[in-house]
Amino acid sequence: MGGSPNSASHHESFIRKYIFSTDHKVIAIQYLFLSLFFLLFGFLLMLLMRWQLAYPGQPVPFNFIGKLFGQNSMPGGVMLPEFYNQLGAMHGTIMVFLGVVPLGFAVFGNYLIPLQIGARDMAFPRLNMFSYWSFFAGGMLMLSSFFWPGGPASNGWTSYAPLSDIAHDGQTIWLFSMFIIIVSSLLSSLNFIVTIFNLRAPGMTFERLPFFIWAQLVTSFLLLLAFPPLEGAAFLQLCDRLLGTSFFLPSGLFVNGQVYNVSGGGNALLWQHLFWFLGHPEVYVLILPALGIVTEIIANNTRKNISGFNMMRVSVIFLGFLSFVVWSHHMYLTGMGTDITAFFQLTTMIISIPSIIIVSALFITLWGGSIRFTTPMIFALAFLPMFGIGGLTGLPLGLAATDIPLHDTYYVIGHFHYVVAPGVILGLFAGIYYWFPKATGRKMNDLLGHLHFWPTLITMNFVFFPMLIQGLMGVNRRLYDGGETYLFMHKVLYWNVVISWAAWVLALAQLPFIFNFFYSMFKGEKVHSDNPWESTTLEWATPTPPPHGNFTKQLTVYRDPYSYSLEGAPKDYSPQYQEEI
Repeated sequence: MGGSPNSASHHESFIRKYIFSTDHKVIAIQYLFLSLFFLLFGFLLMLLMRWQLAYPGQPVPFNFIGKLFGQNSMPGGVMLPEFYNQLGAMHGTIMVFLGVVPLGFAVFGNYLIPLQIGARDMAFPRLNMFSYWSFFAGGMLMLSSFFWPGGPASNGWTSYAPLSDIAHDGQTIWLFSMFIIIVSSLLSSLNFIVTIFNLRAPGMTFERLPFFIWAQLVTSFLLLLAFPPLEGAAFLQLCDRLLGTSFFLPSGLFVNGQVYNVSGGGNALLWQHLFWFLGHPEVYVLILPALGIVTEIIANNTRKNISGFNMMRVSVIFLGFLSFVVWSHHMYLTGMGTDITAFFQLTTMIISIPSIIIVSALFITLWGGSIRFTTPMIFALAFLPMFGIGGLTGLPLGLAATDIPLHDTYYVIGHFHYVVAPGVILGLFAGIYYWFPKATGRKMNDLLGHLHFWPTLITMNFVFFPMLIQGLMGVNRRLYDGGETYLFMHKVLYWNVVISWAAWVLALAQLPFIFNFFYSMFKGEKVHSDNPWESTTLEWATPTPPPHGNFTKQLTVYRDPYSYSLEGAPKDYSPQYQEEI
């Protein structure tokens, strides 16, 4: 199983074994703690923004942020508009690029890909280690921008030019950070692809790969092909900011009432094209790992094969290809012309089909299944309707006639967050609960799991559904006062208070998870089997937790990944690695 380090890892020093490790499982756990930290930090930024939206102009209680970052951002505890914009930009950047993507892709991909295909490690273990430390460096550099003069970037997570070209130094830090983070993702993608193609166990044909592996494989190709344009765009914007070029700066630009002294001739829309060429595949980079996780859990807890599994594999590949030809539906307002608009409307409607096929297959799988309502399963079940709402609310944004009045309103925020928060994040929580016993040898507490699930599900809907209502009434996003300036918005501004209180309760709802996660590592109920969920895929054939090198013997794969309730089998599950049924 080429490329794996020596399995005698117990002879390594603590630093070599746990800090600069080349073991894919240790690297996955490193990614896990760091991405959860970034998710928490980005979430806290949003909670602070919600205070300003619910109670504009009122001092923030305790004013700990002002004390941390200096009173220039919050004099007397009152948030300045500039700081509000900085919070919005950093919330989006951190949650997407430093939180959800590494949690779904790097954490679960690193931990499970070698285990589910029967490999001893990744194809390039040292490259894997370098990928993590690149991510760590980029993330820390991003956080350091809070302490730079002028504060962090303030131009939104999309960093639209020309404003981002002439912004303060925090934008330069943002660009350098993104450059490093993209390098990390590219290295991980390359590693995942080579591992899946070259290190599969005997008998593990592509038809026998679990859907999680298919989702990770397509996600890897999306990152490998879509991130380089943004890498190039970041380099060009750095040139504009530091070397005096004008790739994104048009001629005759006025700043503070005076002509901006640059060579000009650039095109601000070029940045949008380069950003969204990544930005829309990035949506599926968020979604696909969660879909893979939910598929594994639903198959296991319905005790049956996934209905339409072959169609799901074809759909996820088709979805990956099509995601590269829909990006301009984010740009209908730029005046691209009716022919190009019609093309992107068509591709946007078509790309909804493979997503519908995958989700429908999972719904159909539930029919007639002997469903076990475990903690991972209730999170997986909740993922389906929440992701469905996110998808359905996105259809009006794919058509120019309806997107133009809805563009840059809270409807867009509600739609996107339904996909990412009640959708993707619930799926990632399901994966943590499901594979926690394999990683630690202990189960997380079910009561605390329910105390985490129900308030989270309810409050997420109270946070994001009212945004759809506000957006339909024309409330614009990125308004420092939440819309109080505009009289026509006043009828729906009371929702800002409801949303904010729901967000703060949502934060409290994460406390049972945090306690459960750390308590269960040391005091949780021990599992009495290497396969406590009675699953069929290869990761459950390893000792618990898996040692360095993963498997005690070479495995051979004999059947499909979801061989549940086979006729004539003595049990309701038939693992891939057992020759006899």
